[in-house]
Amino acid sequence: MKVLVAGFGSIGRRHMNNLRAHGVNEIILYRTHHSTLPAEEIGDAITETDLEAALAHQPQAVVIANPTALHLDVAIPSARAGCAILMEKPVSHTMEGIPDLREAVRTGSAGFLTGFQFRFHPGLIQLKEWLKNDAIGEVTGIRSVWGEYLPGWHPWENYRESYSARADLGGGVVNTLCHPLDYLRWMFGDVQELFAVTSNHGLQLPVEDSADILLRFKSGPTANVHLDYLLRPGQHSLHVTGTEGSIDWDNASGIARKFDARIVAWEESPLPAGFERNVLFMAETAHFLRVARREEAPICTLEDGIAALELTLAVHRSSREGVLVKF
Repeated sequence: MKVLVAGFGSIGRRHMNNLRAHGVNEIILYRTHHSTLPAEEIGDAITETDLEAALAHQPQAVVIANPTALHLDVAIPSARAGCAILMEKPVSHTMEGIPDLREAVRTGSAGFLTGFQFRFHPGLIQLKEWLKNDAIGEVTGIRSVWGEYLPGWHPWENYRESYSARADLGGGVVNTLCHPLDYLRWMFGDVQELFAVTSNHGLQLPVEDSADILLRFKSGPTANVHLDYLLRPGQHSLHVTGTEGSIDWDNASGIARKFDARIVAWEESPLPAGFERNVLFMAETAHFLRVARREEAPICTLEDGIAALELTLAVHRSSREGVLVKF
């Protein structure tokens, strides 16, 4: 299969390496040369600086890994060209252009996968299975925390110039760390209402560096989600309280643990041998290639990606206007 990778930041490089690891030898790279990564890492990939020229190589699939605000500039022409698309989250930073993307994917694309790689995490998959089986009774409360110090993410670049810190590129902690908004909806269903407060007090960026979000799901439970660019050491965890116990997941260990209050006992879900962070991306890449070959349906669709986008936009609206947003 011939695959076009749009963007050569850290995630674009990861996708390129993972495609090669899965046996994809024909890679076209579409880039603008704004990346701070060493060019020698590109290897033998064909490089184009014009999207039309890149699509002229007739790739069967496209990985969209450029800054959020530029996603649709690549996605819509790629879908119209008949390519399967793996788009890094979030789909965009605005709803502008989303109807055009929907239509292009509906009429042209060979498949669309939104890149929320935590859907491939074995700990979260086990957690979702426990919930499906009512292992802790009725869910009464959810708490997700993800804090990570932005200046330490990419030591090779000035964090204030990175897309994560720039409003014009669709940055900010809500867009950049929106994974919990997807995996909570994946587990608990659609959101009924949302209230949020954001701040840029910590790093004095032109985008928010922290957010506190309260969600009520149509299925009943409420969730507290905290996101920030500030926490040291970093933390990414999920706690679910039920009428008959509780479940914890910590990204640092990757392990999910369930407490059953009926028998007063813990159960732990071990990770596969050799598990590390890139396993999630490798599983995502393997799934995407099967989607592109029409062997599987995407487990995280364009509509899932749009639903997460609607939540991020609601967070910003709620904080800006001080309102409860109802869906």
